Amino acid sequence: MNTTATTTVNPERCDADELRELAQRAGRELEDAPALEIMRWAADTFGPRLCITSSMEDAVVMHLASRVYPGVDVLFIDTGYHFPETLGTRDAVQAVMDVNVITLTPRLSVAEQDAAYGPRLYERNPDMCCAMRKVQVLEAGLREYDAWATGLRRDEAITRANTPVVGWDARRGKVKVSPIARWTQADVENYIAEHGVLTNPLLQDGYTSIGCAPCTRRIVEGEDPRAGRWAGLAKTECGLHS
Repeated sequence: MNTTATTTVNPERCDADELRELAQRAGRELEDAPALEIMRWAADTFGPRLCITSSMEDAVVMHLASRVYPGVDVLFIDTGYHFPETLGTRDAVQAVMDVNVITLTPRLSVAEQDAAYGPRLYERNPDMCCAMRKVQVLEAGLREYDAWATGLRRDEAITRANTPVVGWDARRGKVKVSPIARWTQADVENYIAEHGVLTNPLLQDGYTSIGCAPCTRRIVEGEDPRAGRWAGLAKTECGLHS
């Protein structure tokens, strides 16, 4: 596949309209490209203006990125509510992979948030809690970058079914790259097995989608993979990708 047309613009000199056009063109041209090629395009196009975001559920996208851009920045949001296993996965990734993990934290600690808004805000107003502990943190962290890469997949949820491999994040004015958007869960598992990629131990303990501990549970056989997130609520996304 010829992707020359997507790499002729220097993003450091682009305005938002040019970046949007670049993203839309790349999304069309790279739709059928292998994940590694999509990741290579992003690295070649944006260089240090590219980052990876990870919840530390697994290290698949980080592994892909490290193959084409060793030392790439990885943004991890420490909400203050993570499982110990998630923090341990973050530390293991930093120790063994050629990436630069940057831990972002909310403006308020959990104790400060409890004092200001009352304890267990995640039960009473989960949207507000996610906004303060995730969304606002990510938006501040992304200011130094023109593009961010994620592990979103179309088969994860109906809300993600139309995820482009390269798209435009209008809310943040960034190019958003989802190199494994077309992958299935089997593709992910095969890649992990082939390359010995790190995964969160909770994936072996009944969890299929891992977020903050108070808002995540194990699923039972037959449930949607994301059924364990905000169980009993209409909420299906934290706001990072919506």
